[in-house]
Amino acid sequence: TMIKRKDQIVKNLTGGIAGLFKANGVTLFEGAGKVQAGKKVEVTKHDGSTESVDAENIIIAAGSVPVNIPPAPLTEDLILDNEGALNITETPKRLGVIGAGVIGLEMGSVWNRLGSEVIVLEAMEEFMAFADKDVAKEGQKLLKKQGMDIRLGARVTGTEVNGQEVTVKFTDAKGDQEIVVDKLIVAVGRRPYTENLLAGDCGVELDERGFISVDNQCRTNVPGVYAIGDVVRGPMLAHKASEEGIMVADIIHGHKAQMNYDCIPGIIYTHPEMAWVGKTEQQLKAEGVKYKVGKFPFAASGRAMASQDTDGFVKLIADEETDRVLGVHMVGGVVSELIAQAVIAMEFGSSAEDLQLTVFAHPTVSEAVHEAALAV
Repeated sequence: TMIKRKDQIVKNLTGGIAGLFKANGVTLFEGAGKVQAGKKVEVTKHDGSTESVDAENIIIAAGSVPVNIPPAPLTEDLILDNEGALNITETPKRLGVIGAGVIGLEMGSVWNRLGSEVIVLEAMEEFMAFADKDVAKEGQKLLKKQGMDIRLGARVTGTEVNGQEVTVKFTDAKGDQEIVVDKLIVAVGRRPYTENLLAGDCGVELDERGFISVDNQCRTNVPGVYAIGDVVRGPMLAHKASEEGIMVADIIHGHKAQMNYDCIPGIIYTHPEMAWVGKTEQQLKAEGVKYKVGKFPFAASGRAMASQDTDGFVKLIADEETDRVLGVHMVGGVVSELIAQAVIAMEFGSSAEDLQLTVFAHPTVSEAVHEAALAV
């Protein structure tokens, strides 16, 4: 029932795009595009025929694909990537997840809440090294409390399919080990999708990691050719991609536009959720910036108590000298919504004092943002 509902929502949303194309006079070519020299795009249609399209400007927005690893080749209905993980039709008794990044934790969290016994194998020794240390620590504690078995420093060396189960071999501090699961999700990240996307002579350059090289306004080294989203540097997030697209459309129209890359929120949709914007405490330490920290736990929030959702906190980091808000990090029930308040504040160059002097309604979970600012 859940999968059916999910598929219907996806269908409604993607169908809506087709409607918007039609209403706005956008011509859709169905097929695989390849950027050619002289700002041409060759389209290979589903029947194999090709067509060449001339353009004044080209925007490359080919996205990304899941990374596959040799020790765990995808196997129909048993070893799945993050797309396959969204189509499991019954709750597996034992679920293995390779990778404790955003996607691995989200998938593991969903199936854990539906009753699966979830084991996550993460090659790195540190949990969520990309996040603020307090968020990582709290996230690990809460997911563990919910029953997720997260094993760090666990490097997968091989998999074996036996009937309807998978044996996963891995090495960690205790040596060679193995687990047996009913489904295995490979979530070790995504890579830019640039295969057969660029003709050899089109001039568009890739960096050493396979991303298309662009400047701060998403221009490639070829005039009139832009690239946005997961194929270029920066976080692989839908909201970052669409804002880049808007910036490029404005620039093509001759307007001045610049995106603020310092204010892109990141969210992990586990429950509780994790969200952040700006710098982590580790980054500021490494940069030698003097800062002050304010924290407020949801356990002390009346609205969170009333909602029976008291896990987590809001943490606000401000510059010690200027009081400017440098980063906000949260764990909690609805922090995917609360983080927008921090993004707006930082977009307007807010100080911690600006937030302290703002009237927040009571009782709301938003007050935690106010209290964190006051705690600074």
